[in-house]
Amino acid sequence: MSSDAGPVPARDLTEFVTVRPRLFGIAYRMLGSVTEAEDVVQDTWIRWQRADRGSVRNPAAFLTTTTTRLAVNAATSARATRETYVGPWLPEPVDTSADPTLGAERAEAVDVAVLLLLEKLTPTERAAYVLREALNYSHRQVAEVLDTTEANARQLVSRARRHLAAQRSAPAPAAERRRLAEAFLAAARDGDLAGLERLLTQDVLARSDGGGRVRAARLDIRGLARVSTFLDNVLRKYWHSSTFRLVDTNGAASVLVLGADGSPQTLVTLDASARGVERLLLVANPDKLRGFAT
Repeated sequence: MSSDAGPVPARDLTEFVTVRPRLFGIAYRMLGSVTEAEDVVQDTWIRWQRADRGSVRNPAAFLTTTTTRLAVNAATSARATRETYVGPWLPEPVDTSADPTLGAERAEAVDVAVLLLLEKLTPTERAAYVLREALNYSHRQVAEVLDTTEANARQLVSRARRHLAAQRSAPAPAAERRRLAEAFLAAARDGDLAGLERLLTQDVLARSDGGGRVRAARLDIRGLARVSTFLDNVLRKYWHSSTFRLVDTNGAASVLVLGADGSPQTLVTLDASARGVERLLLVANPDKLRGFAT
């Protein structure tokens, strides 16, 4: 942390460091990218250095507001950038076993499937949802951060909730999702295609994010028959010499596929309901797997 604004007194540095995990959590949930979130937090640090800190009555509120507004601006820019992304886009997964604080506050709001749905909201709706659902802010506090009325803050949160409810079934409990991840790992390790099929719903969707960096499906694959064919192809061509490990990402169990050299190859997240696995989200873009390299 440095800039040309001069040294920051120890007390003010402590104020920032103490709240930094929360700032990163807000920015990450807003942007779905570790790099972009870190950039926002760095910008917040620079603004904290340059602020008239003596007049700031509540440093945590100041830093949270600054981060949220910067993230709203960054989300607006990111939306345009992602229109040129090669193939389907998925949020960058984070290892929440290494960073448990990220998933500690209302873990659902960091779920990969939720982050993907939040992308379809306006940046302001997304911010309202994150503040309310991830950090349990009151509607009044949400309004203060977003510089709007409390009534409008309620509407923003309500629209976000309705969107998520309409687009996603009620998620399976964490214990069931872990069981499904363990079963997926075992079946993939054994090349057991029938075992994988039994975990999936008839209308399952598979989305792969290669980012143009590695071979990956350029379109979503829908339906059990087509997803089964896709998995058969992946098992035979790409995972035949891989090893598999269960990891905690974004507050839930996922399957990390490692290449023969031990490098991360794919991160598989299972979005499941009471019916079974409804979506397979496969991140293969190596730029998004650097946090899992050993």
